[in-house]
Amino acid sequence: MKINLLRLDNVSILEQLRIEEGLLRTSNENWFLFNQGSPKSIVMGISGIPSTLIDEKKVFQDNIPLIQRFSGGGTVFVDEDTLFTTFIFQKESHPFTPYPKEILHWVGDFFTKALPLKEFSIRENDFTLNNKKIGGNAQYIKKDRWLHHTTFLWDFTPTNMEYLLHPPTEPSYRKGRSHTDFITKIRPHLSKEDFYNAILYHLEKNFDVEKKAIPISFPTHRKATQVFYTKE
Repeated sequence: MKINLLRLDNVSILEQLRIEEGLLRTSNENWFLFNQGSPKSIVMGISGIPSTLIDEKKVFQDNIPLIQRFSGGGTVFVDEDTLFTTFIFQKESHPFTPYPKEILHWVGDFFTKALPLKEFSIRENDFTLNNKKIGGNAQYIKKDRWLHHTTFLWDFTPTNMEYLLHPPTEPSYRKGRSHTDFITKIRPHLSKEDFYNAILYHLEKNFDVEKKAIPISFPTHRKATQVFYTKE
C-alpha cells in the first residue's frame, strides 16, 4: 500500500492543521505527516469551551494563540519541543471498521512496534509511558476518509502547563493528578531524530513510502480550523 510522507520542521501547528484539513478534504491518497516543533500555542478540539479549559487571563496576558482544530479531542499546549504525527487514510485501506476505538488501536499498535519504548501503551484515549501520558490523540472521520493525529511530549516546561485548567472530564487513570504529575517526557529515552527515524523505518517496512514536499495550495474546501485570542 502506498503512503505519502510529508516531513515538516518547526511549522506552526496552525499551518500544520490547515495542511491536514486540506489533505483530508481534497485528496484521495494516504498520508503520514511528521512535524517537529511549533511556536507556542494552545490547541483545543472543535467543541472546546475556552473558559472551562484554559486560564483565559493568563493566556491573554502572555499573548498565546488559541487554536480550535477541525477535529475532536482534548486541549494541549505545544511548543518547539512537541512532536506531531498524523495518519490520513482512505477507509478501504484497512480491513477494520473505521470507528474511533479501532483507529486508535491501529495507530497505537503501529507506534508500539515502531518506537523502542518498552513501557509504551494505550491507556483509554492516550499514549503513555509507565502510566504517565506522552501523547494525546484526536480524530476526524468522514464518509470515505479518516484522520488521526497525535501530539507527543518530547519535552515540556512545567510552567507552561499552568495555562491549562484541570479538564471537566478526565481519563480514569489520571486519578486527579495535576498536569505535571500526569505527563512525562520522551526526551530521556529518544532524541527527536531517533524518534523520527524509528517511525520512518517502520513506515518503510509496512508501506510503499513516497516523500513529498509541502503542498502549496488546495482546491476550495470547508475550513473548520480557526485561531483566536481569549478575552480578559
